[in-house]
Amino acid sequence: MSGQSPRHISVLGHEAVDLLQPRDGGIYVDATFGAGGYSRAILDIQGTRVIGIDRDPTAIAGGFDLVERSDGRLTLVEDRFSNLADICRGQGEALVDGVVMDVGVSSMQLDQATRGFSFRFDGPLDMRMGSSGPTAADVVARASESDLADILYVFGEERQSRGIARAIVAARRQAPITSTRALADLVGRVVRSKPGDIHPATRTFQALRIFVNQELDELNAALSAAERVLKSGGRLVVVSFHSLEDRIVKNFLAARGKAGGGSRHLPLAHSAAPSFTILTRRPVTPGEAEVADNPRARSAKLRAGERTNAPAHAVDELPDWPSLSLVMRGG
Repeated sequence: MSGQSPRHISVLGHEAVDLLQPRDGGIYVDATFGAGGYSRAILDIQGTRVIGIDRDPTAIAGGFDLVERSDGRLTLVEDRFSNLADICRGQGEALVDGVVMDVGVSSMQLDQATRGFSFRFDGPLDMRMGSSGPTAADVVARASESDLADILYVFGEERQSRGIARAIVAARRQAPITSTRALADLVGRVVRSKPGDIHPATRTFQALRIFVNQELDELNAALSAAERVLKSGGRLVVVSFHSLEDRIVKNFLAARGKAGGGSRHLPLAHSAAPSFTILTRRPVTPGEAEVADNPRARSAKLRAGERTNAPAHAVDELPDWPSLSLVMRGG
């Protein structure tokens, strides 16, 4: 792996790879390839193989150089990480030694104005991590006022969601809201902020991004898929950046790290055995030096577990929150 360009260092990258414990001969899934930070670190261990997944075609294209330099040890797949079990089978690997995932939007996506993720740049109101499906502009144009309010409240924890939804509906009657600046300015007129507060549009943009990409549903499905493909002794390492994401990871590992895991009405003898040993009783967080070097790392939390030989548990049900397909067809 010599002669490579300057390395992208993933948030909590060293801690994540240390917990993953890659070894010679091991097969690992980098479920959110991005700029390839985790994959590079795993491939630095002689004899490892990596299956890298990303729904963003730009990320996949950016990884071709690493594929060429990996001597056949890196395979990239453009797909959603919720499909990782099927992807592994498609690569001839029904079971793997480790899965690592970095949940949420990447720095590369945030820094590209044309992707529409950030209010720091004026660009089209897109926000899709992939290349298909409705954009954020489509949601803003078509969702009802009540659906918009629910999306902002549930996925952005925005306390002024109803006021913002009313303002969006009023504004779109006059002209379509198609740019990040137009939406950010509109929200800024509704949400008043003080010096030192986060940007007024932060929670609105976060909510729309999570909703457009179905990120929480994807995460829940990806965790269950990882549980099914990990060998006994295999490790799952997840870095998240938002309280909703971290709560899903925490609850997933907690439910699978103790006997029971299923209905409290079932006798203990019929309850699911623990499918994971929890490796992080408290989440691992970045140190001061990493946050100073990369302020986006500030909210990161890492959780990890080691697979036991017990069968996988049933897939967890998520709350009945706004559905992209229902909202977009007016249901």
